[in-house]
Amino acid sequence: MLDCRHYNLVVGACAKRHEWPDALQFFGVMTHSEVEPDTITFSTAISACEKGSAWENASHLVSVMAQSRVEANTITFNSAISACEKCDEWNKALQLFALAACRYVKADTITVNAAISACKKGAEWQKALHQFSVMTRSRLAPNAITFNATFSAFEKGHEWEEALCLFGQMAQTKLESDTISFNATISACEKGGEWEKALQAFGALAHNGVKS
Repeated sequence: MLDCRHYNLVVGACAKRHEWPDALQFFGVMTHSEVEPDTITFSTAISACEKGSAWENASHLVSVMAQSRVEANTITFNSAISACEKCDEWNKALQLFALAACRYVKADTITVNAAISACKKGAEWQKALHQFSVMTRSRLAPNAITFNATFSAFEKGHEWEEALCLFGQMAQTKLESDTISFNATISACEKGGEWEKALQAFGALAHNGVKS
């Protein structure tokens, strides 16, 4: 007789092959067989939806998970938030991020990166800055993805001062600025009418040997 562990293996195999419809099909078979899915089952199915850009299904599974009183974890929300963010459903991504906090699910760097990327796509630079600040206060180490997503959010908001400030913070870390961070900073300065600052950033780009 098949138990939860067997179904988890099958759903996981579908997720690895990016076959989210098959993953959901086996998930349905599992529930109709009166085998109760656990955190791994839900998280794996949501991960399959993320890989297949099926954000609505991922979001729905988070709701079903709560209704079934199955505890969600960081992996669960990371996959669901990323699914929404990748499909430009930034508002839903931020709602899920808030929901994770309400359920006391501990965020990690991946969680915050997905939330900041969602802010970037929604042109919500203030929220991106807030998430970045919360991240540092929580002693989570921002990586290149974190900085670049925040840079891009500032660029879209024409917030050249914030971009330059963040550029300075990045310089204090062991992370190396890349084309994305330089270009976003230069663009933010240009959009803000600060062409001298843009030229200074371009000079720094050339000095560091980064190809534009």
